[in-house]
Amino acid sequence: MSPATEQFLAPKPEPVVVPTVRSRGRLPASPSKPVGRFPRKRRHPVKIAIAVLAIPAIFLTAALPAYAFTPRAAGDLTSATHSSGNKVVQGLTVAAAATAVTVSRDGFAATTKEQLAAQALATKKALAAQQAATARAAAAAFAVYGVRAEGDDYPWYNMPTESQGGGLSPLSYYYRECVDFVAWRLNRDAGSTGSSWRWTWNSLTPGGGNASAWASAWSNHGWTTSKTPVVGAVAWFNYNHVAYVQSIGGDGSVVLEEYNWMGSHTYHKRTVSPSDVALFLYPPA
Repeated sequence: MSPATEQFLAPKPEPVVVPTVRSRGRLPASPSKPVGRFPRKRRHPVKIAIAVLAIPAIFLTAALPAYAFTPRAAGDLTSATHSSGNKVVQGLTVAAAATAVTVSRDGFAATTKEQLAAQALATKKALAAQQAATARAAAAAFAVYGVRAEGDDYPWYNMPTESQGGGLSPLSYYYRECVDFVAWRLNRDAGSTGSSWRWTWNSLTPGGGNASAWASAWSNHGWTTSKTPVVGAVAWFNYNHVAYVQSIGGDGSVVLEEYNWMGSHTYHKRTVSPSDVALFLYPPA
């Protein structure tokens, strides 16, 4: 039998009918599409790794606050802000010079009235000392040492002072002090210009050589004192200074001659009002 005849006589196979699956609430699946398992495509391992890394990155990026993407100029230290308005400091730069700044504090701390009064007194004394030093420096700038000034007849004008190592004059007062100059003038007016001096420390002011003691010495001697000036009298000041009354002006002003005015240890001449002088000590009898 020929192959063609066998193909014609062979029985045809019965078609396989696959039962369809009904889903609840749905129409039956199309009979043209048989239900069964289909082979799945296998993914490449590299793609899987990329997916594993990419998914967390997507979530992290979404979680970043909006200010992280806010552009800022270089050196800008202004804090970025959230959309809600809350400020968050992003960075802080401190200048290097700031670390060298120090705070100076006064070492004196006054807590009571007595301490405040003591501090005020100390400040007042310091200011007075500074003013006196400034005045002495100003007067000394105009002082001429070694040259006798016009009108000056004091014989020891060029002798060293106490601060310069000098000693006492023949009148027993220190050279070029106000008291030695006035004692010289009192001797001159009394006609004593040599070794037998009429007035020295022992006979003029035995209680003390400072100018501050001269008013008491006049009182102890019983010599005349007054608020009215006369030529040849001693102008006594209560700040430890004496001068010689050279003349009296027509307006009542007093012309004084003196040594060591404002610490200069030189001859000086000035005009003052009688009210500027605490007391006039008349020439001793």
